[in-house]
Amino acid sequence: MQWTEEQMDRTIGALLRTGVGLAATVVLAGGLWYLVRYGGQVPNYHLFRGEPADLRSVGGVMKGVSGWQPRSWIQLGLLLLIATPIARVGFSVVAFAAQHDRTYVAITLLVLTVLVCSFAGLGYPTR
Repeated sequence: MQWTEEQMDRTIGALLRTGVGLAATVVLAGGLWYLVRYGGQVPNYHLFRGEPADLRSVGGVMKGVSGWQPRSWIQLGLLLLIATPIARVGFSVVAFAAQHDRTYVAITLLVLTVLVCSFAGLGYPTR
């Protein structure tokens, strides 16, 4: 299939709108669910507690989602939001390949590699 510039733009726009809309819906639903479930609790501001370990990895988030944990659903929405531009770049690789544009395929593959590596935590080492 030969992709025109207009078809690519429309498809990318739809992909971005769908991704952001889905992410917003999941975050909103998880947030409302969390408020209904835990909104009456009084927070202790004297002690800082970071994110639990199970919400810091994709596997932990998916485990919480399957266990119907509202905080995991919020995190899932944020992961979907992060994944949306990555999916856009992935689609661009396919569309440029369909147009037989080797230069843009190479550049877009490089961008996709950087995005995936940074998302997977394969960037600079931390101390």
